[in-house]
Amino acid sequence: MKPHLLAVVFGVVTLTAGGITIAQERASANAPAKTNTAPEGWKLVWADEFNKDGRPDAQNWIYESGFVRNEELQWYQPDNARCEKGLLVIEGRRERKRNPNFVAGSSDWRTSREFADYTASSLQTRGLHSWKYGRFEMRGRIDAQPGLWPAFWTLGVDGEWPSNGEIDIMEYYRGALLANVAWGTGRRWVAKWDSSRKPITEFNDPDWSKKFHVWRMDWDEKRIRLYVDDVLLNETDLSQTVNGDAAKKNPFHQPHYLLLNLAIGGMNGGDPSGTAFPTRFEVDYVRVYQKPAPDAVPGGTASGTGTARPRG
Repeated sequence: MKPHLLAVVFGVVTLTAGGITIAQERASANAPAKTNTAPEGWKLVWADEFNKDGRPDAQNWIYESGFVRNEELQWYQPDNARCEKGLLVIEGRRERKRNPNFVAGSSDWRTSREFADYTASSLQTRGLHSWKYGRFEMRGRIDAQPGLWPAFWTLGVDGEWPSNGEIDIMEYYRGALLANVAWGTGRRWVAKWDSSRKPITEFNDPDWSKKFHVWRMDWDEKRIRLYVDDVLLNETDLSQTVNGDAAKKNPFHQPHYLLLNLAIGGMNGGDPSGTAFPTRFEVDYVRVYQKPAPDAVPGGTASGTGTARPRG
């Protein structure tokens, strides 16, 4: 297992008439202590700083369970997610887990496997918090070993995938970061993608994956821009993202909820057999900002029934 340097976080969150403010001091392997304030022109409307040790806040996150998508190898379970020392830790483990849904002779990958050989966690704000437009930030550290597939992404609250819309703010596998936007076509469960791929070797830093980085989405009614450490990775013109079905809905003109997960193997993740486990996807914070405008939609109870299907 690779050594991991942990960020230590001391924070105070206060509610004010103007919204949420966060005052905190942080120290990490690659960032000086700092005080966070909302960027100029933005108001912080929701955040999870993961400052309380133990399980992630149940008012913010729910969990996916079992084999979920993309023929991935891991069994999702809540036990692999915890908060410690100011970080959310999503841990990937090589361990055998019996599949309670196993059916001998099944042709469905979810039920044909008697055991899972890996476990991890997938968290989402579905049904708890969703937002239409804004600035979405996640500061985290990913493990770039083979077979690992961490992601920070969104899905629209209404419609089945991909007609509900998907935004991959951070996705990593097979040596590269991906920044993707997907919407529906005229065929069910077939997406149209606007994708960008950047090999991490292009950062010219052999220790890049050992450091924390900030992934950001700026989303308004006209476009989506995806960044890492203020470097623009992808920009999508929302006049081009109308679904190809008869309804002709634009899925990026509705609220979306957040997901954080660590997948292993599967259709895109690669082969994890030579990877050292346990492994960690570490998240320092997740923050959502919005413009202080009358039509801004704050975080709240999501309506609708967005259905998560394969990503990537």
